[in-house]
Amino acid sequence: MFVSELPKITESLTRPAFQLAAADVLAALQSDANIGLSDAEAQRRLAAYGPNELASEPPIPRWRRLLAQFTNVLVLLLLAATVISVIAWLLEGAEGLPYEAFAIIAIVIVNALIGFFQEERAEDAVAALRKMTTAMAVVLRDGRQQQIDSHALTPGDILLVEEGNAISADGRLIGVTSLQMAEAALTGESQPVTKTTALIDGKAGLGDRTNMIFSGTVATFGRGRAVVIATGMNTEMGKIAGLMQATPEEKTPLSLEIEDVGRKLGIGVVLIAVLVIVTILLVDRVTSFAGLVETLVLGVSLAVAAVPEGLPTILTVVLALGVQRMVKRNAIVRKLAAVETLGSASVICSDKTGTLTKNEMTVRTVITPSGRVDVTGIGYAPTGDLLLHGSDQPVADPVLINEVRRALQGGALANNAVLEEKESIWAIQGDPTEAALVVAARKIGLSLTS
Repeated sequence: MFVSELPKITESLTRPAFQLAAADVLAALQSDANIGLSDAEAQRRLAAYGPNELASEPPIPRWRRLLAQFTNVLVLLLLAATVISVIAWLLEGAEGLPYEAFAIIAIVIVNALIGFFQEERAEDAVAALRKMTTAMAVVLRDGRQQQIDSHALTPGDILLVEEGNAISADGRLIGVTSLQMAEAALTGESQPVTKTTALIDGKAGLGDRTNMIFSGTVATFGRGRAVVIATGMNTEMGKIAGLMQATPEEKTPLSLEIEDVGRKLGIGVVLIAVLVIVTILLVDRVTSFAGLVETLVLGVSLAVAAVPEGLPTILTVVLALGVQRMVKRNAIVRKLAAVETLGSASVICSDKTGTLTKNEMTVRTVITPSGRVDVTGIGYAPTGDLLLHGSDQPVADPVLINEVRRALQGGALANNAVLEEKESIWAIQGDPTEAALVVAARKIGLSLTS
């Protein structure tokens, strides 16, 4: 098989993969369910299709990011004031040093450095996150199970899916054992979706394609085997990323307001300077060259004094403080102006389940033969108390406490979910409902090993 023929493989699917039998998909992709691709064939396909990663814009060089700090209208106005101040100093005989020009330049440089280093830290944080989230995938190649970098996945690979695995490519399922997938990130559905291998007749939305797995989703229960049909920008997640990249960048409300203020200040300063100069020339009837120079210097000095030198720096500092507050809430803001944009949002339109929620299940109530108790705490952090239902009084009945402990211990032991803490953040691997039982058991101090 020649490399030039490879891109035609996925086009050989006569219909969408979910409408075809698993055997037909394997045949079209020239793959084997029990052997997978050979290493050599996988490398040829990887060269033809490219790595399994979302396209991203090339990084902006640091020198360009630094220069971008000087494109603000107010900063340009300050630079113009600096030039005018130097010219006035030269016209006055260049005596002493142009301290006013030095002061304005210092303000402009400080403002630029604050913005540059803040955005540089954000870029470094994003790069670190990308490095941390590089996923691995388990595939069959040459009949052997191998763990590879997810970027090396290619159409035709046989992907082995286990509980807790993050999926890095779109695939058609060819075998499942009680497989359930969390697809909230893609479809908004908060409940895990049970998967099958049966073909689907007719049209079906992403959430209804039960014989498919998608990039960006996670296996919460069971296991399965799938043949990769799409990677990178050809996945459903890649299509969404493409739409986002195609959206033209709009200026933030703050940027538009600053531009408007800068234009008005520039026009006002020029008009005032011209008016002052013309008035002095007419009233004092200046005729000598020295008097003309003195009048021009006076008008220019007035214009420079009218420029608010501290405004750009104040804006940058305030936005930088906003970025720092967002960082404390585990949110990375790459552009300073985006902080103001977030603050100016008055209406948020969203889909229903799974969009604004964290997709974290929590046990809230336990009912036993002796009564009903409420469990406090939210999310996966194992901190909470047992309270009498509908009140804030702790449970004191030893019989009721024992029944609750036995119920939660049974739910936690008959369980495949794993609860773990990473950098002070509690997370789970497995089904969210099973995880909720594990967390509830931990809240009341139960050991999960006995």
